[in-house]
Amino acid sequence: MTEKLASLTFSDGTPKADFPVMSGTMGADVVDIRPLYGKTGKFTYDPGFISTASCLSKITYIDGDAGILMYRGYPIEELAEHCDFLEVAYLILNGELPNKKQKHEFDNLVAHHTMVHEQLARFYSGFRRDAHPMAVLCGVIGALSAFYHDALDINDPRHRDISAFRLIAKVPTITAMSYKYNVGQPFIYPRNDLSYAANFLNMMFAVPCEKYEPNPVLVRALDRILILHADHEQNASTSTVRLAGSSGANPFACMAAGVASLWGPAHGGANEAVLKMLAEIGDVSNIGKYIARVKDRQDHSMLYGFGHRVYKNYDPRAKLIQRTCHEVLEEVGLKDDKLFKLALALEKIALEDDYFIKRKLYPNVDFYSGIVYKALGIPVSLFTAIFAVARTVGWIAQWNEMISDPDQKIGRPRQLYVGPGKRAFVPMDERK
Repeated sequence: MTEKLASLTFSDGTPKADFPVMSGTMGADVVDIRPLYGKTGKFTYDPGFISTASCLSKITYIDGDAGILMYRGYPIEELAEHCDFLEVAYLILNGELPNKKQKHEFDNLVAHHTMVHEQLARFYSGFRRDAHPMAVLCGVIGALSAFYHDALDINDPRHRDISAFRLIAKVPTITAMSYKYNVGQPFIYPRNDLSYAANFLNMMFAVPCEKYEPNPVLVRALDRILILHADHEQNASTSTVRLAGSSGANPFACMAAGVASLWGPAHGGANEAVLKMLAEIGDVSNIGKYIARVKDRQDHSMLYGFGHRVYKNYDPRAKLIQRTCHEVLEEVGLKDDKLFKLALALEKIALEDDYFIKRKLYPNVDFYSGIVYKALGIPVSLFTAIFAVARTVGWIAQWNEMISDPDQKIGRPRQLYVGPGKRAFVPMDERK
């Protein structure tokens, strides 16, 4: 088989250089430019890594033009329809869907790691009551390495497995505790008899003075949301986790770094922005005025929940979230919810407007997820934290894959320096 090559020619007299072209299972080919500097003395310039593949991965595949998302080769639509979150977590971590025995053992392992060290609860009293949950998550997840330092050898696969189970199990507990601390209620211990999603809802909304039974419709809705957010290829937070991990940092520190990256409004905080936008529009009759503002370059209004860095088609997750929205609002008696009706009307108008069609601005997963969270009784400040609960699985799988890759090196991007050239030092007394 003939090796595919890409030839790079220069107008400055630098000799032509050939580079191997690599092909994956699906998707675009990539040009292997690792020898570029050695051959030419030049680097590439690619802010935001628009055209750069930073790693080999077997976990998630996205075709943004076709609106396709797959975990380990399985379409997201099928997984969200037929699996619970831990079944998908097993798939993402291990590469195959579990059989009944494997699923039972996996569920039990996660369930028996859900409690956190009792001293960890004292961390919360060091935060203000109104501390943002993401600030709490950054601190507490990073601190886990101080309590679970018996399995921090990243070169030991067994240690990596133990840390993976601890993180998947404990991040929901830590997140629920941050909510309880915010509202001044006692922490609720995990229940091993409940499913992953049901246990999270129980830790969030149960109180010691009365019995709480998670609603199965709401449990299923949360399960689906967690599945849809479990991984998404080399996004900002995943790349952050990989970059932190490339230095040899422990997994808890890497996950805390991922949480910090996810916190940004352009990443995990977008669903919160959607709700604020809908509240600002207020009524269906005001949609036209708001869209006109979005089109006006002098007005910095944005159509949050539309468009995506990768998807240039309808985000497949958005369709599933929209359906989940209907189910949840029906169950909780909010089928005539004003925000949801406003969102549907805004979506319809935007999808028929040439301005958005030409720019391929379709609804993404954030457009409806905030409405679902709100209907579940989850406060706006916790939206991104729940995103982190789901994405922990993807971060761990990506981190583990990076650690196991013999070609992976410490992340060290280069730069195009545009600052001053070499200057002579001037003593202070001689400076003007």
